[in-house]
Amino acid sequence: MNSILNVHKLTKSYNNGQNKLTVLNEVNFSLDKGDTFSIVGPSGSGKTTLLGLCAGLDTPSGGLVHLEGHDLFSLNEDQRAAIRNQHVGFIFQSFQLIPTLTALENVMVPMELNSIPGARERGMELLDRVDLSDRGHHYPSQLSGGEQQRVSLARAFSNNPSILFADEPTGNLDEETSEKVVRMIFDLNQEAGTTLVLVTHDLELAQRTKRIIRLKGGKIVADQLTVI
Repeated sequence: MNSILNVHKLTKSYNNGQNKLTVLNEVNFSLDKGDTFSIVGPSGSGKTTLLGLCAGLDTPSGGLVHLEGHDLFSLNEDQRAAIRNQHVGFIFQSFQLIPTLTALENVMVPMELNSIPGARERGMELLDRVDLSDRGHHYPSQLSGGEQQRVSLARAFSNNPSILFADEPTGNLDEETSEKVVRMIFDLNQEAGTTLVLVTHDLELAQRTKRIIRLKGGKIVADQLTVI
């Protein structure tokens, strides 16, 4: 299989007055296309920071990230954004829908940014896939948390991403709604052959991916394959 994500000696530090806080310390791993992968660890271990660096949303203090063969940090922000628009889908704990757009319009945004034809039809198809075909004209404020997360899931797959980054996707949902969203994430991911990178504090959820890395104090302290 071809590698889709390579992380080499990735480090992120912040200067806090006279003190330097190192959030990530020389993290190394690689993922093949189609892998499902969880990042777990206690609060403050660097999980979300690592996810943001892998997606090129932030810049590191040291190290390299290659995403789909692109050296992210040799690019400027506009170039990194273009890589994200082309290859990456996101699901966030806080949904991050645009409040002034309907559910359908939110799903269409990545396709319109990439000038993908048939955005409305594809958007309706994806909303139907997440059981929201009758809610496309509703605004985020008119949707429950679970419905908003399903809209964000449909949006994440709208540009046919090669890799999906999910940051605590069930963190704001109740148990029943979480299970429905998780099932949809894995079903859509498998159908599309997308690589899944999942940050979660839920070890039961992490066990549903093929591989788990555990962070502690900004370092990888365990890297294991799961039995699924």
